[in-house]
Formats: sequence, C-alpha cells, structure tokens
Amino acid sequence: MNKLYKPLSLFATIIIVCTFSINVNAQDDKTEILEILDEFGGGKVDTSQVFTLEIGRASCRERAEFPGGIEAMMKFLSVNIKYPQGAKEEKITGKVIITFVVEKDGSINEIKILRDIGYGCAEEAKRVVKLMPKWKPAKQRGKAVRQQFVLPVIFNLSTDEE
Repeated sequence: MNKLYKPLSLFATIIIVCTFSINVNAQDDKTEILEILDEFGGGKVDTSQVFTLEIGRASCRERAEFPGGIEAMMKFLSVNIKYPQGAKEEKITGKVIITFVVEKDGSINEIKILRDIGYGCAEEAKRVVKLMPKWKPAKQRGKAVRQQFVLPVIFNLSTDEE
C-alpha cells in the first residue's frame, strides 16, 4: 500500500496544481475578454470613434446608409457626375477611390482621395460626394456612431459620349 501511496499523492498534487493553474489562466482570460468587451461594445459606446467599413463586413451593427440605399446612391452619382473635359478629350477612364466619414448626424466629412486617375476626375468625385444628402448614420448598440466609407467612383466613356 505504501508503494502506491507516494505515486498517488504525487499524481493528486500535480492534478491540484494544474487545476489551480487552469483556473488562474481562465480568470486572466475572462478579465481580458471583459476589457475587450468594454473597449469594443460590451460597455459604453464611444460615439466619437470612427467605425470602418471593410468589404463584406462592417465593424458596427448597423451600417450607415445613403437615403434610398445603394441603388439610389448609384443613381445620384450617375446624375450628378460631370465628366471632366480634359479627361473626355484624353479618353481617360478608370476608378477614383475616395474615402469619407458619415458623421453621427448623417453629414459627410473628412473627404479624401485615395486613388486618382488624373485630368480632374478626383476633384469631380469629391465635388459630388460633397453634394450628397445626409445619410442614415451607422449605429452601434442603438447609438449613432461615425463610420468611414471607401467609395470607388468609376469614370467610363460610353460610345455616345466620345
């Protein structure tokens, strides 16, 4: 019996130490998770933070939306964009990438050009974004928040414009 007692007590001690270690780590993980939740939506919502829109998913619960949705925005762009004369003459086509922030009140701010194709196309895209009506703001946990958008504006000459 004595021969079994020492290995069993050593085994029990190892189990107790491992269990304590696992519980301490679990508590550390729980604390870290709670800190992350507080920072990113489990606690207070920082409505001054700018949420970004990644392709395919948004970092906030409800995305900001152009009045009438994406189709209405495309129609707005097509009606309001005037092809710059220099770009028309040089037969310039391509994509201008523009970024902006939809504020908590739905207004557009912080408009920046990320990619330009030249000949006044970026300036025209920026001009039209400034004309946009107020958007429905993004929401995180029921509160309006700022959200950044990246918008490609395509300049394409059709045969009737050439």
